[in-house]
Formats: sequence, structure tokens, C-alpha cells
Amino acid sequence: MTAQKPVPATIYAVAERAGVSIATVSRVLQGTDRVAAGTRERVIEAARNLDYVPQGSARALAAKKHEALGLMVPELNGHYFAELLVGFESAAAELGLSVALLMTDARGLSRPLRQLAARVDGLAMMTGREQLTDDERESLQRRLPVVLVASGAGSHAIGTENEASARALTEHLLGHGRRRLRFVGDPKLASDAAERFAGFAAATAEAGLPALEPVPVGFSEADGRRYARQLLADPAEAPDALVCVNDEVAVALMDELQSAGVAIPEDLAVTGWDDIMTARYTRPGLTSVAQPVRDLGRLAATTLHQLITGGAPAAGPECLPTRIVYRGSCGCVPGRA
Repeated sequence: MTAQKPVPATIYAVAERAGVSIATVSRVLQGTDRVAAGTRERVIEAARNLDYVPQGSARALAAKKHEALGLMVPELNGHYFAELLVGFESAAAELGLSVALLMTDARGLSRPLRQLAARVDGLAMMTGREQLTDDERESLQRRLPVVLVASGAGSHAIGTENEASARALTEHLLGHGRRRLRFVGDPKLASDAAERFAGFAAATAEAGLPALEPVPVGFSEADGRRYARQLLADPAEAPDALVCVNDEVAVALMDELQSAGVAIPEDLAVTGWDDIMTARYTRPGLTSVAQPVRDLGRLAATTLHQLITGGAPAAGPECLPTRIVYRGSCGCVPGRA
């Protein structure tokens, strides 16, 4: 039997819980001064306990404005998060808003997340699958406007295209005659990694190749070097092409393998994702997928502002396009894809 979604609290429920009329609840939530302090506190407490947010979520409880947007990200290391933050902050500044930042790489997320939610008018969230439960996310979305950034589907989710580009990239490697391909990245860590693996798996399945499990590594340089050493230690059935979850993993992996005498792309083709500046200067250049991360940050801030002010952003997930940049690491002659 399918579990029914909880019915959102109404202004009538808040009035009943606080022991006042709905007119009094309305006055409190609109910020009027014509309500006794004790009554005001009872209404606010009732609304909080019931996860009640006024229709449109255009104002916080008691019309308290923070003039701030929250941004929640796993970390700030690397090109991707720097670009995302620049885009988000620049859009917020144009709207006259400040930005409050929360990194989620530490354990015990619930308390700092609640503290952040109390200081902002809305929150853009980028979390891994295991960092926040569905119940926690839904409870948060009942309290204030929330935009999901590259974190899966939802009513207000935004991201960049992954699956189709990953499929095209894999098909390109197959076109170079590669047949022992592996995906280097853990789909369980993030929705975008899962989408990239889905595109990879679809292309290899269509080519009639065996379905191989992804190599479960993270997103860092250390993860790339660790897997490269694993390949060098166990060369049996070595792959002839690697589709890496991002450029950081790909560049570190290439450096480690080339130092050990592996020729790229002759022995092994390698591709990345993000098209960071370093990808242009590896030898050979790294074939990668460029995504508009700064634009994604701007879109997160503007979408969130629309929700806060009662606007009408896109009803479903919004996806920005990506494009493949072909260089020598996949076997292409530079400049000739």
C-alpha cells in the first residue's frame, strides 16, 4: 500500500493550536504590531511546530526578513565549487542580498542546517544522497523555499545535462575502437555521477559489451591517484578506456600512469568532466565535458529569489546544456574531433 504524503498544515490548524482566530494568525504572520507579545509567541510556536509556511512562502514567520540566501555545498575545494559560488554570489549581490554558506562534509548535519535555515529567507542545497534523508528535506521545504542544485529531481531542482553527454562521450570512445571501458566514479555519492554512469552504461550496452560495475571512487585528486596505483598493481584485464567522473580524478590518474610509463592515449584513453583550465594543458590535452557551472550558480540564486518573492519559476527540473570538448587523451588529433 502506497504511503500518503502528509497534508500541509493550514492556517486553521495553526489557529487551533495557538487558541486564537485565523485573523490573529494572519496579523502575526504579516508582521503587524496589533497583537499582544504573548499571543504572538504562541502563534509563531504553533506555526513552527506544524511546519506551517504561508502560501507562496514570500515571507518568514512574523514577516521577519533576513535579506539573505543560503547555499549548502559538500565542500569548497576545486574549480567546480569556486565557479558555483561565484555565480551564486554575483546574482545575489545584484538582487541586493547577502549569502550564508554551509559546508556539509562534516557529520551531524541536522543542527547546523537548522541554524542556517533560521538565518536565511531561502536555501539552495547541493547534497549527496546520504547526507540528508527525504523526510529531513521535505520538512525543510515546508519551512522555507528550497532549490535543489545538481541533487536529483524535484519540484524546484536545477542542474546540468549529464546522461546524454556521457553516452555520446562513451560512443566516441567506442568509435576509436575501444572495447574494455570502465566508468571511474561512484554513482552513490551524487545524482550527477549517477546520471553520467547511466549514459555510459547505456552506450556500452548498446554496443553489446558486458555490463561492468563502476569503479567506486570519489571526486578528488587522491581518488584518481589511488585508482591509478591499483591499475598498475593489477594489470590483468586492464581497461583500454576510462570515463572519469570529473577532471580532477582524470588529471591525477593520467599523471600517475604516465609517470609509470603508460602511454595515453595509445595504451589507455582517458576522459574527464568539467573542462577545468588544467584539462587544456595536460599532455595530451584532456577530452572533457564543459558545463556552465557559474551559470548554474546564478540560476540557483535567481530561482530561489523567485520562490521567496512569490514568483513562478519553472515547475519541474531545469537542466542547462553541456558540451564535449575533444582533445588528445581520447585518441583524437588535437583540433580534429
